[in-house]
Formats: sequence, C-alpha cells, structure tokens
Amino acid sequence: MEEVQDVKISRKKPIFEVGEGLHKYLKMYQRDEKLPIGYKDLLNFTETVPVMDKFGHDTFWETPLYPQHVIDQLYDGLKVIYAKLKASGNTRIVQHKYIDRVEYCGFGNTRPFRIRIVNRLNDVYDYFYIKQADASRIYGLELEEILSPNQVNYMVDQDTLVEEHIVGIPGDVFSQTRMFTPDYNLTRISKEFVKFNERCIITLLGDMRAYNFVMQITPDFDDFQFRIRAIDFDQQFYEGNPKVYMPQFFKENYPYVKLAMEHLTEKTVLQYQQEERSSIVHRVRSERHRIADLRDASQMQVLSTAENIKQLREGYAEFYQNNSYLKCKTMTDIVELNVKNVIRQVQM
Repeated sequence: MEEVQDVKISRKKPIFEVGEGLHKYLKMYQRDEKLPIGYKDLLNFTETVPVMDKFGHDTFWETPLYPQHVIDQLYDGLKVIYAKLKASGNTRIVQHKYIDRVEYCGFGNTRPFRIRIVNRLNDVYDYFYIKQADASRIYGLELEEILSPNQVNYMVDQDTLVEEHIVGIPGDVFSQTRMFTPDYNLTRISKEFVKFNERCIITLLGDMRAYNFVMQITPDFDDFQFRIRAIDFDQQFYEGNPKVYMPQFFKENYPYVKLAMEHLTEKTVLQYQQEERSSIVHRVRSERHRIADLRDASQMQVLSTAENIKQLREGYAEFYQNNSYLKCKTMTDIVELNVKNVIRQVQM
C-alpha cells in the first residue's frame, strides 16, 4: 500500500433533501416509517451542558436541557421510535425501558442526537441516533446494506433519519490501545483494512478516518476475526478528490497502513483486493433489482456539484487508466462504472 498523505476536506458537505424518487424507493423497501416525534422536536432545548469523558476531555457531545413540560411527551415518543426500530413497533419491548439520556452533537454534518435507553430490570442499555435526513447519507446506508458484508438498520420519516447503533471499538481507539494485543493476528487486521479500503474506493464512501469506523472483533475456535465497519456516511459520493474515498491516505489511518506495509506483500494485497471484488460481485448478482432501483432513484436528484463530478471522473479515469470514466455525468454513474469494472475483472 502507498504511504499515507493527509487528505483535506475543505468544508462541511451541504445536506441534500430527500427527493421524490428516493422517498418512493424507501417506501418500496420498507425503510419509511411514521414516527411520533421528529428531528425538529428534539431541537426544542433551552441550553446544553458539555459531555466529558472519564478523563475529563471534551467529547464534542452536549446534553440538551428541555423544559419540564415537554420531557414526558418527548421521552415517550423516543421509546416508541426504539420499538419501531428494533421490533416493528411492538411496544412490549420498551415496557421496562426508560430514556436515560439524550445527547446532541452540533459538530457533525447532520447534527445528530444520541439516545441512551436502559432496561430497568437489569440495567442493560442500548443507543440509537436521530439525525437530519440527508440523501447522501441514506444512499451510503443503502450501498452499505447492498454491497458490503454488513447489515444496517434505519428508518426515515420526511426530514428525520433514525439509525441503529453500530457496535465496535472506534478505529482510532483500537489502533492506540488494542491493536497489538498479544493474541491478535496482525496479518488478519492488515487484510481487513485492505478489503475495507477497496470497498470504499468502489462505493465512493468518503472520509473514512479512524474515528469514522469501528473495529468488530469475533473470537473464533482458533483465532480472532476482524471486521471494519463504517459508522459515518455523511461523505457519500460528494467530494471530487479521489483520495477522499481511499482510507489509506488519511493520516489518522497511518497505524493501519503501517501494519499492512509490514505484514503484507504486494502479492497478498492484490489477492485481498480481488477477494473483496469477488464478494461485491456475488452481492450485486443477488441484489441486482434493488441496485437498479437505487440507481434510478439517485439519478433523479442532485447529490454533488458539477465541479466535484468533473474532478472525480477525471481522477478515477487516471487512477484506473480508463477513459470510460470521462463519460460519467453523475456520481451514480461513477459508482455504476466501478461495479461494472469489478464484474468484468472477476469474470476474466
């Protein structure tokens, strides 16, 4: 793998309203839901208090303070939303649960709320998120569902997006504190980063710095298995710089790049890239109708700027040495050509 260069993203991506085509797609695939409260209802706080971690460092999350007369209605609505997310609306699962806290992050693109819900019978807790519905993010979640080995659980109601919490160790925390655990196979970690990098390049999932993905670790009968999962889809096919879609070029990911350079050869890197492409081809074949519907929906609305599309198609034409990219008119066209090229390579 190439050495890390720091990739800059100049400013926040604008939020793209969910268009009619995407709304129809969400309804067709049962992602739309009528919710008792929306994102805007959670904005009715009077002030916020910073949330600090156990070491006294600012987490960039805040605790919003709501007027007493709205708290009961708000919290009851949040429990119903959790029931819809986890159990198709069966409110029996929240009978013994309570909303422990609501946290707000004005730092993120979609200014998310993080909700902690606790079972009062055994103190087991879970999280879910409520965000502004951004078309780019929804397309990212759908591509993750279709083209990656991971499943995502989310719902949309007009301008409100609800997402399930994705469990795992934050990528930056893992590289700083867990990566060199004696029982861990460093070659397996390197392999997973290569495959994750390849998946981001193909699906145009951008800004995968270490704090925007988590590491999931599963003990196997003779070793540990590793899976890198994206948790932030805000930068889905918006930026024009091709390196934004290549995690290997972010300085925050240097520990993973260094590990891969030390434990993999050029031949094994190519092998793992080919494995990931083959997996994507299998998923495309089994979900070809859904992919076609998603493509048609995405072609009906603006998801980037003409300048970014021009820059990216030229960058990918150079990266793949393929002038077919110069004919792409949208970001969707580039993703579609990426997938078609992967299918051709696997069939060769």
